[in-house]
Amino acid sequence: MSRHPSYGKSIKSAKKRNVLKRYERIDVLRSMGKWKDGEDKKVTGLPKTLTSK
Repeated sequence: MSRHPSYGKSIKSAKKRNVLKRYERIDVLRSMGKWKDGEDKKVTGLPKTLTSK
């Protein structure tokens, strides 16, 4: 029995994601100098960042 093509290849982790999780976005903001620990604790309203991972 074969797999359906919609399942894709077995190497899905190599594909570039275009959406970051919140902690990944905060890491990017820290490296850019736009996030200060203890000051910004908002859940929503984070600035957009580029996904260069």
